[in-house]
Amino acid sequence: MPEFWRQSIHLEPPRGWMNDPNGLCWFQGRYHVFFQYGPDDAGGRGQKCWGHYESPDLLRWQFDGVALRPDTAEDRDGVYSGSAAADGDVLRLFYTGNVKYPGDYDYISAGREGNVLSVSTRDGRTMGAKQLLLTNRDYPGNCSCHVRDPKVWREDGGWKMVLGARSRDDQGRVLVYHSPDGIHWHRAAVVCGQQPFGYMWECPDFFRLDGRSVLSVSPQGLPHEHLRFQNVYQSGWFPVEGTLERGRLGSFAEWDMGFDFYAPQTFEAPDGRRLMIGWMGLPDCPYENPTAALGWQHCLTVPRELFFDGGERLCQRPARELDALLGEERSLSAGQETAISLPFQAEAAPEGDFSLTLAGGLTLRWDSGAGLCSLTFTDQTLGGGRTVRLANLARCRSLRLLADTSSLEFYLDGGAAVFSTRFYPGDRTVSLRAEGTDLRLRPITPMEVTNCEA
Repeated sequence: MPEFWRQSIHLEPPRGWMNDPNGLCWFQGRYHVFFQYGPDDAGGRGQKCWGHYESPDLLRWQFDGVALRPDTAEDRDGVYSGSAAADGDVLRLFYTGNVKYPGDYDYISAGREGNVLSVSTRDGRTMGAKQLLLTNRDYPGNCSCHVRDPKVWREDGGWKMVLGARSRDDQGRVLVYHSPDGIHWHRAAVVCGQQPFGYMWECPDFFRLDGRSVLSVSPQGLPHEHLRFQNVYQSGWFPVEGTLERGRLGSFAEWDMGFDFYAPQTFEAPDGRRLMIGWMGLPDCPYENPTAALGWQHCLTVPRELFFDGGERLCQRPARELDALLGEERSLSAGQETAISLPFQAEAAPEGDFSLTLAGGLTLRWDSGAGLCSLTFTDQTLGGGRTVRLANLARCRSLRLLADTSSLEFYLDGGAAVFSTRFYPGDRTVSLRAEGTDLRLRPITPMEVTNCEA
């Protein structure tokens, strides 16, 4: 199988399994990206740890290997997802310690502990002692054993935390906790929709952007629809009217309409931008990633800037730092086909219907009359079993594609709609054809990634 599927602008582990991004932050002059990491097996078996990348600029990365292992009684079955928050010259990591009792349990209503633990570090590599903060006894009585994924931040001189939860009657919700010191916590609210909306809300995140409040969650158990909720599990956001503790959730909008996106987390850059990174994968999905046979599986999206476009649309664009990797521009006229080496960027300003076909087996198409965008694999080997994803899109005045060696991110109409997918071409040089619009093409210089794993 092709070794060139190793990527150029997406973080992926040198070996093993990667999933949720954790502990995203800017601290002591460096970006830190922790992530769920199974170093022992590309299929996700073995220890569930945290891995760690760090960077001064989002372009030059250092992989430090395993940052946290399941080595205490409170996290013996996995260091699950969490977050990071600066506390002076110390970075505090918060995560779920997973414990599963041996025996005949369903591990939903009984047999599991979802503990919140904290550990401090001054450099992201050397960790202090683990501290137990919350256990199942600290959650509402109607919660199942599925409570996890603490996102913690500083606010008004204190600390706040959101936790994803599943009730005993299979309703998703978010638990809100407050603390004066980041150690002693009390429950402040339970947040849920006006109507039932999935059985579990994973990976919650709360932030403010342009004066608006946003609650991001990854709900499980939504019924699939033709134009919404097409993946096995979804990720999206609610506008919050009022405070998180006493406010009202607006309508849910999905973050990404592609095949491979889940469990995003946001953080603040030193210049105030709100950045988001997602897992470019999904649990329990029916399609495959052939890199698993090579010893590694999954990656993260590129960092994305979040912004409101002047209306109600919460948009995404690749972090501006990535522009430094772009080479000289050349053009491709509508109706022409070219061979192009991965990775590259393609941009367009369409004025009507258009399509873009890559590697002869993947087509992005926008139908202006129907207000519909589709991403379709006609080559099942290229897509690893992926088929089609659809999105309502009333207008599409711009297209930006980041094409890595085995990942694609399409940003449509200024980032109002995004499609992310893995793909597995047979060669590093692929065919590219556009209909209905001209393209501007630029090569991408790979990021610098140093493996410092002990």
